[in-house]
Amino acid sequence: MGSLSGKVAFITGAARGQGRAHAVKLAAEGADIIAVDLCDQIASVPYPLATPDDLAATVKLVEETGARIYAAAADVRERDSLKTALRAGTEALGDRLDIVVANAGIAPMAGADAWQDVIDVNLTGVYNTVDVAMKPMVKFGNGGSIVLTSSVAGLVGLGSPIAGSVGYAAAKHGIVGLMRVYANVLAQFSIRVNSIHPAGVDTPMIDNDFTRSWLAGLAQESQNGPDMSNALPVQTLDVEDIANAVLWLVSDAARYVTGVTLPLDAGYVNKR
Repeated sequence: MGSLSGKVAFITGAARGQGRAHAVKLAAEGADIIAVDLCDQIASVPYPLATPDDLAATVKLVEETGARIYAAAADVRERDSLKTALRAGTEALGDRLDIVVANAGIAPMAGADAWQDVIDVNLTGVYNTVDVAMKPMVKFGNGGSIVLTSSVAGLVGLGSPIAGSVGYAAAKHGIVGLMRVYANVLAQFSIRVNSIHPAGVDTPMIDNDFTRSWLAGLAQESQNGPDMSNALPVQTLDVEDIANAVLWLVSDAARYVTGVTLPLDAGYVNKR
């Protein structure tokens, strides 16, 4: 039996990248998974977002671990859509909810709607995720763990003066505020809340022509400014590195860890 046997985890942005890695990792430890993703494009995002086929691939990988999974297309910007998917998932998997990983995020960086879109997905989407999940978690009475995906850009002033980039940093900083409030509010119910702050992770959000070009521009600008590199000699982290940390945070090994901003960054923040 795995360390999460009998538990149910709700993961947003689960069709690929970090979200898929979290789903597979937690499933391998015995958790059943409720996986949601937009599975559609947002006009201001200049790289391809996840598709229904990507979500289907996550379902297959989770099922191969022996875990059960309920998957649905849902938009974290739309509270009712998210609530409907979560309710259907908990009903399908035994009326319990122990783990929430609010992982869905975008990096539009430029464009007329970039500011609003990144705030709507990366900050309001996280608020919506916790808001629809915390009530059933309290009702089911099993305690639990909530992990909010922020970024090193939520701890330092990383970015450039374009709408989506500023919005990305603002949203990721805002997640820290959400985490600290919810950690206090939900502690009485034995529900822990923490945020994770990865540096660059090798996912489709980073590994695309637009983001590579934007990062190259930041690096060029930083020649006369702050050092953009990690402390450890690695450019990007693997999704498995982030999933391992999430597994620890949601497990009993971290049963008294709450209200923490956890950098997963190869020393990036420590260099600033």
